[in-house]
Amino acid sequence: MGKRIISQRRGRGSSRYRSPSFRFKGAVSYPKNPGQGQIVDIIHDPGRTAPIMQVKFGSELVHIPAADKINTNMKVEAGTDVVSLGNIMKLKDIPLGQEIYGIEKAPGSGPAFCLASGATTKIVSKTETKAIILFKSKKQKAFDLNCRATIGVVAASGREDKPFVKAGKKFHAMRGRNRLYPRTSGVAMNAVDHPFGSGRGRHMGKPKTVSRNAPPGRKVGLVGSRRTGKRK
Repeated sequence: MGKRIISQRRGRGSSRYRSPSFRFKGAVSYPKNPGQGQIVDIIHDPGRTAPIMQVKFGSELVHIPAADKINTNMKVEAGTDVVSLGNIMKLKDIPLGQEIYGIEKAPGSGPAFCLASGATTKIVSKTETKAIILFKSKKQKAFDLNCRATIGVVAASGREDKPFVKAGKKFHAMRGRNRLYPRTSGVAMNAVDHPFGSGRGRHMGKPKTVSRNAPPGRKVGLVGSRRTGKRK
């Protein structure tokens, strides 16, 4: 008898592969009603790459990814047509070329796009019902004009400038969110640990493409690939 491979253990959902969400600060959101809010605090969230600003709109306290160069002495507005750092505005009120982040997928759904540290995007054009957003990946996506976004750039843009240097620091950073690290190649394992393991040298010894009906321990490699063979 072999033992469960990593993909099986992850699917089983044991505590080793479960995200420590009890340490996370919760989901980010926008206020339900327009108005002016006071930034109460800027906090670290272990579940995110960027700090979060706690903003109080009346009796409602919301968590929003912090904008670069923002501080607790500042106030932000939601539902306004004034372009200012940290303000939450509808896409129809934001001018073309303005840097924004935290775009809603649908009106009222809350921030969903551009939430990572240093993330930003801009509106390149508008139609009668849609706003065309250009992402850093050079891809464009259309959003409803009533979707909201935050003015500015997500804070902590220099996070990746400093290298980890040591594997131990990388391990603890990944462990904080229960990410699998290090990732071991299947061909480097033994035959009991992975279908691609063992053999002479780092070679799979069998096709990478597996059947969609393969059992859990064998479903590794190019799972459900649409085609095989060389492109003509």
